[in-house]
Amino acid sequence: MEKRLPEEITEALEAIWTLQEQENATVENVMRHAAIAGSEQLLETLGQDGLITIDDGKRMRLLPKGRQIAELIIRRHRLAERLICDVLGSHVEDSEAAACEYEHLLAEGITNSICTLLGHPRYCPHNRPIPEGDCCRQARDDLRPIVVSSDQLQVGESARVAYFCTREHSRLLKLSALGISPGTSLKLIQKWPAYVIQCEETEIALEPEVAKNIYVWKTPI
Repeated sequence: MEKRLPEEITEALEAIWTLQEQENATVENVMRHAAIAGSEQLLETLGQDGLITIDDGKRMRLLPKGRQIAELIIRRHRLAERLICDVLGSHVEDSEAAACEYEHLLAEGITNSICTLLGHPRYCPHNRPIPEGDCCRQARDDLRPIVVSSDQLQVGESARVAYFCTREHSRLLKLSALGISPGTSLKLIQKWPAYVIQCEETEIALEPEVAKNIYVWKTPI
């Protein structure tokens, strides 16, 4: 069972992980990002507990123990964002604050259940990678996912859009302009010579790479 740590420690570890992704995890940036500026005692605690190290350039790095804890926190947070946006229908802009509350409530088993429900998404609504869990690795081996990319549908099969999996903002705008968004129902019309889906009353031709970015519920909910 995961040991519950003080909130200021989890916030700091989460901030370090996020800023390391941006290659900008300086002490100053981490303290500001975690809203705990000036807490020298916290830095000492993180170091003494073997969670972080700070180099001569004041850049912070997660040690294996700290990285393991931070990975669980980040995973909960970003899955919570996906749940809030894709299932509850909230806007991306509203998901961050709500996810901060959810991440402290989700136990590991519930987190894996949510991940399975969502089809083991790889990116959060802000297009940041979601760390894999055991359920994701197991799903690749022996489980049929509830959510799949739309290019895996059979001709004539209907589904409902769950989420998009792309880091290209222009592609997200294109899909939105075509009227394709989470919750939208679609039907695969053909795969050859062009990939065509029916969205509401409109037939839309998509490039194969774009179709791979659209994840759908194979059984409409």
